[in-house]
Amino acid sequence: MEFVTANGKRPGPIGQGTWYLGENPASFGQERRALQAGIEQGMTLIDTAEMYGDGAAEELVGSAIQHYERESLYLVSKVYPFNAGRKNIFNSCRNSLRRMRTDYLDLYLLHWRGGVPFAETVECMQELQRQGLIRSWGVSNLDTEDMQELLAVPGGGACAADQVLYHLGSRGVEYDLLPFLQKREIPLMAYCPLAQAGRLRRGLFANDTVQDISFAHDATPAQVLLAFLLTKPGVLPIPRTGRALHTVENADAAALRLTAEELALLDAAFPPPTRKLPLDMQ
Repeated sequence: MEFVTANGKRPGPIGQGTWYLGENPASFGQERRALQAGIEQGMTLIDTAEMYGDGAAEELVGSAIQHYERESLYLVSKVYPFNAGRKNIFNSCRNSLRRMRTDYLDLYLLHWRGGVPFAETVECMQELQRQGLIRSWGVSNLDTEDMQELLAVPGGGACAADQVLYHLGSRGVEYDLLPFLQKREIPLMAYCPLAQAGRLRRGLFANDTVQDISFAHDATPAQVLLAFLLTKPGVLPIPRTGRALHTVENADAAALRLTAEELALLDAAFPPPTRKLPLDMQ
């Protein structure tokens, strides 16, 4: 399965995340320009959620996209697990649409597994599709066993994506989830592809191997990390930044081609998993 906009165009191989964006009024204009810079670089898939800033990120997206052709964009949002049933999901979806100033979502995701049965959520997603409010639906933060259960539900096979944490320093999904999704042609959306922040992110960027590869390509460490994910079939990274300069930098990573030798060096520096690990969720 590939992401395709309403006018039949494919978004770029790198999307845009919005976690923590839109929450500070003083940064709103800067973050709006960052999203627009991404759109202009072909990063037309934008991911958000009703959870992010209690809707503030969705409002930021709605403001940023007003001067662009809606059919050329691929907009994604996510519903809280406790809103993913008949009682709340329709209002949640309409509220997300209102904040984003759009008539439909290209993809609507269950943010993580909660108490609402998968069967009920799938039925609701199908109804949202019939109403024209969403074009497709998927999930987020579901591990292999969860995906197996979901796909066994009537209509569950229409799941269009699983969005999970995945970056060079957190490769647990490679053990079984990524192969499972690849076999079924279900895209994996990689959030926090540059790591969230703190010591882990600093360690990735300062790593000697990452530094050497970035120097060899006249690239940045962030671009190397994104290029690594782009070597994985069916993976679409969605980095988040509030600065236009960094957005353009992220977009340029799509042109970086890592060699087999460089990938082997990255594997040595950050070994892939040899056993099942708990799925990280952020």
